[in-house]
Amino acid sequence: MRPREDGSVSLHVVSGADTDELRSFLRESDLTLTGLDDDAVRLWVERDREGIIIGSTGLELSVDGRHALIRSVAVAPGRRAAGAGTRLARHALDRAARAGAERAWLFSRRSGPFWQRLGFAEADRHALAAALPDAQQVRSFTETGQLDREVAWSRTLHDLSPHPER
Repeated sequence: MRPREDGSVSLHVVSGADTDELRSFLRESDLTLTGLDDDAVRLWVERDREGIIIGSTGLELSVDGRHALIRSVAVAPGRRAAGAGTRLARHALDRAARAGAERAWLFSRRSGPFWQRLGFAEADRHALAAALPDAQQVRSFTETGQLDREVAWSRTLHDLSPHPER
């Protein structure tokens, strides 16, 4: 991600106009596209100087706000291995904690070591589905039978910002 002069990272909230471009970016990263245009899914992107998406991250909170499904964390191929994925993931985790979530969950069949470095441990996929039954990705995976082929991960958010979003 491109740091600003003050060292902070510039991420932009995805609006309706950005959804198709984000969908293409995530398709190239082989990530789930379900529910990207749902109001409950919060998404951010980083763009390069030409305006092309080079990174994304997102989350979806449970109805009670205690759980967050982290999703759509992707980095353009030429920008991987430079810490961008970690910064993107931490952005979503921090936003989830600020929103009041106590636990983060995600699905990942290929990136377990990456998520473990961020404090995640393998979790029961059905526990994830029970915590976030209304999440778009969970509903889709359950309806299609894909849930039983997924690998779930989870971590507490107690060590992150306890200050609610304003």
